[in-house]
Amino acid sequence: MSKTLDNLGVSAFCESMAMMVQSGITTDEAIRLLQSGGDADGGLLTGALAVMKDHADAGEGLSASMRASGIFPEYALQMVEAGEDSGRLEDTLFRLSRYYADQKTISEKLRGAVTYPAAMLVLIIAVLVIMLTMVLPAFTEVYDRLTGSMAASTFGYLRWAYGICWAALILMVVIAAGLVIGLWMWNHGKRGPVEKILRSNGLCRRLLESMGMFRFTSALGMFLASGEMQDEAMDRSIPMTDCAAVEEKLARARALMDEGNSIATAAYEEGLFEPVYGRMLLAGERSGNLDSVLGRLSDLLRENCGALVDRLVGIVDPLLSGVLMVTVGLSLLSVMLPLIGMMNSIG
Repeated sequence: MSKTLDNLGVSAFCESMAMMVQSGITTDEAIRLLQSGGDADGGLLTGALAVMKDHADAGEGLSASMRASGIFPEYALQMVEAGEDSGRLEDTLFRLSRYYADQKTISEKLRGAVTYPAAMLVLIIAVLVIMLTMVLPAFTEVYDRLTGSMAASTFGYLRWAYGICWAALILMVVIAAGLVIGLWMWNHGKRGPVEKILRSNGLCRRLLESMGMFRFTSALGMFLASGEMQDEAMDRSIPMTDCAAVEEKLARARALMDEGNSIATAAYEEGLFEPVYGRMLLAGERSGNLDSVLGRLSDLLRENCGALVDRLVGIVDPLLSGVLMVTVGLSLLSVMLPLIGMMNSIG
């Protein structure tokens, strides 16, 4: 199968499996029960469950059956495999369910942060096209009829109106084209150039890094809870960030671990988290509750990602609205000034 189950689907599957495993149902029987329950997502999970059932009946574990279905993300497969190896499959599945539910929430916020500005850009472009093709030509024709041929001052005002609209239209089209190209590159695995551009803005840079740290912290907590050693958990969690800048910081922290430091000490020394959170990690490690502290940090980072997205939308929204109002206002003022002058002359 070429399709991959979305975040919400993975979350629902993991939660259902976790509840059945918690009830003492074996994984092969749990797969059979899910298969008999039907599927409302167009048959993607139904077909996958049929494949999983065949592999489970052949004696393969849950992770191997999920991998054979071809619809689950690699991260989920690795986590389930680690949970099976450590004997903590139930806890791992519950954590995966929450992780993918959080990913769904953040993805929806990001989609909204992109969709609204895109809609505003389309609206601005449409208004400017109407101004250039209908409103300004109509004023030009009216002035031509009133004066026979436009006076130099009237022509100058209209030229300014046309110039303002054309400049704004070109700018908006360039921004829209850049947004489309950037989204295409981001969705097709060419994030490097896009990430470099976004990092030039302080707010976007903090958002990218916060999202990267959220993914890393969630992965690290789940790997440690699944029984992985700290070094192995760190190595497997770093690629989950999808952020080059965060990976560089984590690589430096990993080097500190090679020098004999614990994972919490390395994170504190490298400044991966705010100082107060770094001390929380140290305290959690000393008390044997490191995975619990990482879970709390994941919640805080998720909330921070949501706040940064809301702040970004709060900046872009009035900015685009301001561009639209200023452009249309100046254009209308430019074409109205000659009319005001004519009315004063008549009066």
